[in-house]
Amino acid sequence: MFCAHDSGLYSWMYLVLACGGRLVSPNGTRKEVLADRLTANVTFFNRDIKHVMADQRVIYYADAQTPHTTYPDSIEVLQFPNNQTEKHFPDGRKEITYPDQTVKNLYPDGTEEDGSKEIRFNTGQKDVHTADYKRREYPDGRQETCYTTGPTGHRTESCVSRVF
Repeated sequence: MFCAHDSGLYSWMYLVLACGGRLVSPNGTRKEVLADRLTANVTFFNRDIKHVMADQRVIYYADAQTPHTTYPDSIEVLQFPNNQTEKHFPDGRKEITYPDQTVKNLYPDGTEEDGSKEIRFNTGQKDVHTADYKRREYPDGRQETCYTTGPTGHRTESCVSRVF
């Protein structure tokens, strides 16, 4: 295949792809640009696949068969095999639609629709912040809760609770 280009600065590989063609890298990744020069398919060495469509959508299939579509307006949609769908918006918000069609919105600061916030630590601890209380949950089942009204509660695995 011959591709004329007025600049000698481009490599042979770039010219082949710019005119529509196939390139295989040393690690096994294959890139194919179709004849319309707007559509490209990339097959990575780990068998993941990326399609770049003429309308600028990018669809990425992981080996786990999870399509990840990026639209020109920067919205990303992930579709999981269990029918869960996640939309990631440019402002950092995420909309999760579960298989039972329940929808949950998560905001960039970690809050959810109801204003609650859940923080998970690598120690296994979890903080839950709501308008009414802040609770720390420990891996051993203990919980400490601070209520906005003042009293603090402590709960252990045996569900014994006391206010101090």
